[in-house]
Amino acid sequence: MKKNMELINKSIGAALLISLGNYALLKLGNPIGPIIFAFGLLGVCYMELNLFTGKCGFLIENKIKIKDLLIILIVNLIFGYLIGLMYSITDKEIVDVAIKKVATWDISIAFFLKSVLCGIIMYIAVLMYKKGSPFGIIYGIPLFIFCGFQHCIANIVTLGVARTFNYSIFICIIGNFIGSLFMWFISKSYNK
Repeated sequence: MKKNMELINKSIGAALLISLGNYALLKLGNPIGPIIFAFGLLGVCYMELNLFTGKCGFLIENKIKIKDLLIILIVNLIFGYLIGLMYSITDKEIVDVAIKKVATWDISIAFFLKSVLCGIIMYIAVLMYKKGSPFGIIYGIPLFIFCGFQHCIANIVTLGVARTFNYSIFICIIGNFIGSLFMWFISKSYNK
């Protein structure tokens, strides 16, 4: 029971930090927002919190149970959405920005590939952090945002701010997962 509570609490914390980064992105826009967004993932890594997109690529290596990864995902999604709703109440200015952003999302190959590419960047960013360098996060987060790649937890926060739902979130989750695991596979194939 204690282990499950810790898993849930660390997943809530990760959703909160990513939502803060996403808030900055919605509020400040380019070019400052993407740079400030990196604070969220830096905080997640420094505090060893549970972010779905930061765990996917380490599923096999760290022997993460599928059940635990699903709990992390569900908690990240629920609390990300709820925090986004809270932001929509406290700052009406970002609601229109979020609505316009969500209107560009669709269920397409392009959206899926943008999600895969984000998963690749997330794996590299977290791997570099684990090896002692924050530069994967500092450069990787603005990179995926400037390129228009899709991050499922940031997207769920945006959906909360927009007070809506979009089925593209499922495409994004799958793409992030595949991209992260693909990069893990590539990195392990040359490190043998």
